[in-house]
Amino acid sequence: MVVDRIFSGIQPTGTPHLGNYLGAIQNWVNLQEECSSVLYSIMDMHSFTMPKEPAVLRQNILDTTAAILACGIDPKKCLLFRQSLVPEHAELAWILGCLTNVPRLLRLPQWKMKRASQNSEGTVGLLTYPVLQAADILLYKSTRVPVGEDQVLHLELAQDIAQHFNKKYGEFFPVPKAILSTTKKIKSLRDPSAKMSKSDPQKLATVTIADSPDEIVQKFRKAVTDFTSEVTYEPAARPGVSNLVSIHAAVTGLSIKEVLHQATGLDTAHYKMVVAEAVIQKFTPIRNEIKKLQEDKSHLIKVLEDGAEKAKELAAPIYQEIRRLVGFQ
Repeated sequence: MVVDRIFSGIQPTGTPHLGNYLGAIQNWVNLQEECSSVLYSIMDMHSFTMPKEPAVLRQNILDTTAAILACGIDPKKCLLFRQSLVPEHAELAWILGCLTNVPRLLRLPQWKMKRASQNSEGTVGLLTYPVLQAADILLYKSTRVPVGEDQVLHLELAQDIAQHFNKKYGEFFPVPKAILSTTKKIKSLRDPSAKMSKSDPQKLATVTIADSPDEIVQKFRKAVTDFTSEVTYEPAARPGVSNLVSIHAAVTGLSIKEVLHQATGLDTAHYKMVVAEAVIQKFTPIRNEIKKLQEDKSHLIKVLEDGAEKAKELAAPIYQEIRRLVGFQ
């Protein structure tokens, strides 16, 4: 019998930004209410494709955990765990990697983009991390995966790997389906042609969910728009203003049409402050909860360890059957 199971993960880059929250975490909170089997993972192994100092990585893991708990992720309603605490992820990735051809991985756009950003020939981990993503999903026989636009091709790889495995060893993995985010992709406040990113060198480009009200106001005041004062939603012609409208709609739960109606008669300078205030109202209670959670590291560690134990209980029988199917036992 196929169990309806949702799996998703987030890399531990510290406190998530506005785009992470609106594009993924907000959806996670809703999904844990809708499905009885939900797993969310802090993807520390994936983050190692761009290694950081060990102390920084440890802190980032805790900060990310505190942030998603503060946003409403409830360990009583889902399994929240650290990826590297469940070794079957890496073991299954090796098996699946042996069933995946290199040209397929070389065609993935993330390989080309990240390799260019590292100014190098690229590492084996950078090339093969989409196979680890497939293992993350398939290890639990997940049926649905929340993904953003930039991860659709990676989910398609996981689907193809599942089908290839089933053809070779018999029907075993359900083919996971995408849950696409309905939120418009949030763009950089300084360059609306690029998505919002924590790695952006311009500090005013990215709003994190732990920013103070003053920081939020400053960043929106400096947001790039254009020379037309009216507030409209035209993503191709007016990407800067349209990004503000998307953010306003997403944090308030209103439609684009409703947001534009509220903005009637406002020029873009005043509208920036309206959006800033909406973001402040949304994130103030979350920021306060993050600070509280960060003061109790032992609690954060225990949440991840308890989640990992439960994840292992789910993964172990599935992985043992995979070992039997491929001939390891």
